[in-house]
Parts: sequence; structure tokens; C-alpha cells
Amino acid sequence: MYKKRDSIEEFILNNLKQLNNSEPMEGHFERFEAKLAKQSKQKNSIFRIVWKVAAVAVFTFLAVNQAIIYFSPAHKQITTLSAVSREYSEVEAYYTNAISTDLTQWEQMYNAGLLTEEDNKMMQNNLKEFDQRYSELQEELNANPYDERVINAMLEYYQTKLNIINMIIGKLKEVKTINNTKDETEI
Repeated sequence: MYKKRDSIEEFILNNLKQLNNSEPMEGHFERFEAKLAKQSKQKNSIFRIVWKVAAVAVFTFLAVNQAIIYFSPAHKQITTLSAVSREYSEVEAYYTNAISTDLTQWEQMYNAGLLTEEDNKMMQNNLKEFDQRYSELQEELNANPYDERVINAMLEYYQTKLNIINMIIGKLKEVKTINNTKDETEI
């Protein structure tokens, strides 16, 4: 190894004058610049292709993601318990039917003259308050469709509404019975 080094050193020292005075062949710098430009173009074209592929991949991912979000069941409006599950659908159907039946009974009592206009207005105001609360619960359910707290609040809403209507109708029936017995005893 030292011999090779010595021979290279010796060659350089012997030819130093000639090596310092020699110019590269004509057109050397132009050929060198052309080679560099060609390598640069290849690198640039590879980066462009990589960036284009990356942009297409990101765009495809975002488009698929938006399609999944749009077509997923969570995107649909969920404002009733029946939209949450079949079991809640049955419970909701029970309560809505029971409330509807009691309100029909209320209307019959009002039409029969057993209720005053003031009693009817009071009941209508209470029903409006219940409807406002129901609208709020629907918004909460739509925002959090599977939150047990919201579902329980809706179930409590139905129970409370049914209980209040039943209680009022029960009290009115008691008053009617008392009035009928008073009328019979007076005759």
C-alpha cells in the first residue's frame, strides 16, 4: 500500500509542471454542466411525480371520508327514540299511544262540558310547555343519538307527561263523581 502511494506521489511530483499547466479538453465544462442539468431534471421529475401521487392520495382519502360521513346513519336526523333502536321504538309507541288516548279523553270531557274554559286553557299551556321541552330533547338526541342520559330524559319526559295527564283526568273524574252523588242526594 505504501508503495502505491509512493508511486502516485512520485508521479504527481514528476509531472507537477505538466499537471498545473494542462487544461481540460475543449467543451469539458459544457459537458459537465449538461450532466448536472440532466441529473437535476431527473430529481425534479421524480419529486413532481411523488407530489402528484401524494396529492391524488390525499384528495381520494378526503373524498371517501366525506362520502362515509354523509352516507353514515349518524348523519341522518335522529329526533325520536324509534330512530335509535327497536326496543326504544316500542316504548315510545306505548307512551305516545297512551298520551294520545288520554288527550282524547280530555277532549271528550271538555266537549261534554265537564271542564271549564279556564281548565282547558291551563291544560293547553301545560301541553305547550311539554312540546317545548320535547323540541329541546329532540335537538339533544340529534346531537347525541346514543347518549343514555338523553334517552333517559326522553323516557322521563313521556312518563311525566302521561302521569300528569292521568292525574288531572283522574281528579276531574273524582270531581264529576262527587258532583253526581251530590245531585242524586239532593233529589
